[in-house]
Amino acid sequence: MQGFQITFFTRLDQKHGNDMLSEWLMLSARDLGINGATIFAASEGFGRDKKIHSGHFFELGDQPQETVITASEEQIAKLFNLIKAEKINIPYIKTPVEFGTTGEAN
Repeated sequence: MQGFQITFFTRLDQKHGNDMLSEWLMLSARDLGINGATIFAASEGFGRDKKIHSGHFFELGDQPQETVITASEEQIAKLFNLIKAEKINIPYIKTPVEFGTTGEAN
């Protein structure tokens, strides 16, 4: 299939409502029928604010995270419409990809 891989950049302490933003993104993708999403924890990074964010023992909340979602163009459009409706401001990378599975589905 042709589609996109989206990588959203968040921190462990970023929330949307009562949920971690990364988890909200993952669960929203699932609710939209997207077949998979993964949250990665990073050791350090910086973003638009140029501040170094890291997951040290005493400051785990500042730990950078990536939420990676691969889906069809239509599904990604629905996800971005939801993000816009929820008024979420989040950096991302959007890359065209070919995706699928090998072998038989379980």
